[in-house]
Order: sequence, then C-alpha cells, then structure tokens
Amino acid sequence: MAIGVGLNTAFVGVEVAAGISSGSLALLSDAGHNAGDVVGLLLAWAAHALARLPPTRRFTRGLGRSTIFAAFTNAALLLAACGAILWEAVHRLAEPAVVQGPVMIAVAAVGVVINTLTAWLLARGRREDANLRGAFLHMAADAAVSAGVVVAGVVIGLSGWFWIDPAVSILISLVIAAGGWDLLRESTALAMDAVPRGVDVGRIASDLAGIEGVAGVHDLHVWGASTSAISASVHLEITDASRADPVLAEATRILQKTHAISHTTVQLNPSPPKKMGTGAN
Repeated sequence: MAIGVGLNTAFVGVEVAAGISSGSLALLSDAGHNAGDVVGLLLAWAAHALARLPPTRRFTRGLGRSTIFAAFTNAALLLAACGAILWEAVHRLAEPAVVQGPVMIAVAAVGVVINTLTAWLLARGRREDANLRGAFLHMAADAAVSAGVVVAGVVIGLSGWFWIDPAVSILISLVIAAGGWDLLRESTALAMDAVPRGVDVGRIASDLAGIEGVAGVHDLHVWGASTSAISASVHLEITDASRADPVLAEATRILQKTHAISHTTVQLNPSPPKKMGTGAN
C-alpha cells in the first residue's frame, strides 16, 4: 500500500499543475478525487495496522473498529469533494473555458497506468479484508474515470467542444458520489452494529436450529467487529445436557466455517420442560 500512496501523491501534484496550465476542470476534479484517494489509502493503511494490534485492558476487543471509522471518514471526504467539483462544473457549463486537449490526454493516460498499478498492488488482500477490497475497487474505478478524461480530451481535440470538460467533471463527480454514498451508508450501518452485508441471519438461525439436540435459537446477534471481521453471539436451548459439548462444537463450526464469523459466543441453556395438558373427567 505504501507504493500506491507514493505513486498517487506524486500524480496528484502533476495533475494539479497540468490542470491549472491547461485550464482543464476535468483534470482538477480528478486531482481532487485522487487527493481524496491518498487520504483514503492512508486511513485504510493506518486502520489496518491498528486492527492488527492485540487487545489491551482498556480496549479489550482491540482496535478493529478503527477500519469502520476510516471508511466513514473517507466517504465523508469524497462527498464533500464532489460537492465542490459539481459547484464549479455547473458554472463552467454556462461559460466553458478553453482547455488543451493534448495535455488532458497525456496526464489522464498516466493516471490510468498509476491507478491500474495501485489496484493491482491491492488485489492480493481484497478477498480477505473488506477494507482493502474497498480500496482496490476505488482505485479500479479511478482507472476507469481517468480513461474517461482521456476520451474527453480526444473529443475536445477533434471537435473543439470545450463544454465537454465540465460535463465530464460532472459525470466524474456523480460516479464518485455514488460510491461515496454507498460507502457512507455501509460504514454508518457497521458503526451502529448492523448485520454486515452478505450475512444471512435467517440462514444462520436455521443452520443452528438444525443441530441435533437443539430445541430453540434465541438472542442471535451478528455485527461487524471491523470491516474484515464479523462477530456473533447466540443462545441455544438444548434438550440433553449430556450433549452440550458436541452441540457447542457443531455450533462453533457452523458459525466460523460455514458463515465466516471470526469471533463467536455461544451460550447453551437447558430447554424448559413442556407443560402437561389438563383434562376433565
């Protein structure tokens, strides 16, 4: 991730200079987005490091939730940047400025290469860590956005339609805002201990209820301990106390292996005796 941060930081400086010299709002808007990406990568990097620290007496569950707050902060920064870009782009549509298409093409082409390389560097850890997966998808989207700026530069060079520059800026902002809003919703939900995406609580309850000796499933709670770890707690009613150990082992296996829940708490309770019916003579 350090290589990705370094490459993107250098590219932001190049893109800002090129955007100012060429008069391209598309380049400046993409530079603002890439600057947000650098902050996002740094936040993801720092949060990933904090999440790996061992628990302490004060933070008994560790600092894994820092990845959730990093995602929330990244989403808020992205949305704020989108608002600023949209405001300027709307004004530019009314009075399009002359831009240099060849400069747009050259700089954005470099952006395609850098963002693609950064995405490739993040690809290895994306399957195990949602925080890294989010960064990977973000950089892959950036490569596509930079490709859009290249297309805009080509169109301007061929047609002289300078309004294409702010139009592409608006399109870029809308694409970023869509991803930022989704990230904001998900990180907010995780911060409020919502069930993480992709987790089917109904199926978990059904699988646990299917264990031999389990008479009931109660107080099932599933939440994100971080963007890459899921926790769960549940009460199981058992009909035979002598089967407590096998029931606990099977419940733990189902939660951890079948549903990829890393931290589980299972409490076994004896099933209450059935009430005998009364009849009249």
